[in-house]
Amino acid sequence: MSRRNLLAAALIAPLLLLVTLSFLVPLGATLYRAVDDSEFSTALPRTTALLRAWDGKALPPDEAFAAIVEELRNAQQNQEAGAVLSRLNFEETGLRSLLLQAARASARLAPPVKDSLIALNPRWGEPELWRMFKRATGPWTSLYLLRSLDMRPTDKGIVHAGPEDAVFLPLFWRTFEISLIVTVICALLAYPVAYTLSILPQGWANAGMMLVLIPFWTSILVRTTAWFIILQREGPINALLMAFDIVNQPLTMIFTRFAVYLAMVHVLLPFAILPLYGVMKGIKPDYMRAAASLGAPGWRRFLRIYLPLTMPGVAAGSLMVFMLSVGFYITPALVGGSGDQMISYFIAFFTNTSVNWGMAAALATLLMAMTALLVIVARLIVPGFRSGNVKV
Repeated sequence: MSRRNLLAAALIAPLLLLVTLSFLVPLGATLYRAVDDSEFSTALPRTTALLRAWDGKALPPDEAFAAIVEELRNAQQNQEAGAVLSRLNFEETGLRSLLLQAARASARLAPPVKDSLIALNPRWGEPELWRMFKRATGPWTSLYLLRSLDMRPTDKGIVHAGPEDAVFLPLFWRTFEISLIVTVICALLAYPVAYTLSILPQGWANAGMMLVLIPFWTSILVRTTAWFIILQREGPINALLMAFDIVNQPLTMIFTRFAVYLAMVHVLLPFAILPLYGVMKGIKPDYMRAAASLGAPGWRRFLRIYLPLTMPGVAAGSLMVFMLSVGFYITPALVGGSGDQMISYFIAFFTNTSVNWGMAAALATLLMAMTALLVIVARLIVPGFRSGNVKV
């Protein structure tokens, strides 16, 4: 048994290594970056020590003013100030200019530095500014997670953004709204397709399954680009509608929510069909024949017998479609408008454009948490579908 266990462990080890490197390590790094707040303490270590010892009531001691000016000047000269400037400017717009002004004027500041800094810019005499610096000394922060929920930390506690300033909560709502509608459409379309494939002779069923799998094997980018061309004002659909005098002028279909739904359903439909087909193929026809022999009409046989038996496939397919939908980026970016972008668009924006890894990690963490909650709920619901209490 010991040799068998060692052999089994050796066979499983590559898979465990792959899962660890491709999933667990990136997941841990994302969770860490969402709460990490080490930029200030890394670039300004002496200022960090002084601020952590400060009680936060009046202005900090004179040494803190001298330390922040000296360390800002050194960080600027060594090209190491970018991270801390971006971090503070993200919390309050305008702090980058304030800090750079102090760094450039450091050689002209006469002692005491405290009075010179306040004379340079009155903001340096505000205790609220220094309390913000104290919050930025880390090592952990809730700033990014709160901003992802349209909230921000202040001296008086957590402040909610007004309806006109809220960005990310409506974005999460839009993401889940689009995903839910796409999931419902895929489930409604997949059910008759899977049922037809399950009752066809094996040869025809194989041919039909190939028609499902060929688009499934095609790149998402290729399929989305095809819809981008088809839905253009000068595309084939508008040309066909105008040729048959159905419309007088080309319809605006590209860069709309309709285009997003259409392209996403086309991409994700196979994920709903395959689980349903597997479940339907395993249902014995004896149940339906028994219900028919007892006098149950067709609609009752479907609602009381067939539909409950296929619900595990519906749940599995819907879960897969929904979880894939919430992370869609390419399709809404290509065929959707500015009001159709989902949360992944802003994760990519913070990663590639503004290079704000903390905000990107916070959005990704919240998305993962919501997806995990969905999986837990589905795990609680699906066993009920599998119980199979069939009544006629």
